[in-house]
Formats: sequence, C-alpha cells, structure tokens
Amino acid sequence: MTTETNSGTGVITVYKVSGMTCGHCESAVSQEISALNGVTAVAAVAETGEVTVTSAAVLDEDAVRAAVDEAGCELAGRA
Repeated sequence: MTTETNSGTGVITVYKVSGMTCGHCESAVSQEISALNGVTAVAAVAETGEVTVTSAAVLDEDAVRAAVDEAGCELAGRA
C-alpha cells in the first residue's frame, strides 16, 4: 500500500520498516535515507515502524530499500 502526498514542500512518502526498535535504529535509518538524492527531510518512529520521507520527487523504492538495509533494518513497503 502506498501513501504519497504531493505537498508544497515536495513529495511525502510514508514507508513501513521492520527491525527499528530504538532511537539508534531511528537515527541510522534517517541518516541512510537522508543521503539519497532529493531527500529533504526524514522522520523515523520506531514505535510505529513508520518512516516519513519528504523529497523533491518520488524516490526509487530500490534505493530506499538499499538505504534501509544499510541501516540494519528491512523495508516492509509503503504504509
């Protein structure tokens, strides 16, 4: 399922991530996704397993998956 919104600040996409259990995980996921081209903001919440990403354009899901994998978690899809 996809949650994408085109706002005045860009495209907002909410992803579901499994394996995010603490603040360190939130930070690692946020840092990796923030490094992707076009990403302007990331908010990761371990409690819900959701990561909200604001970007200039729709991101390639494989790139997001690779970033989340690098952080030690798993992209479960879009919320």
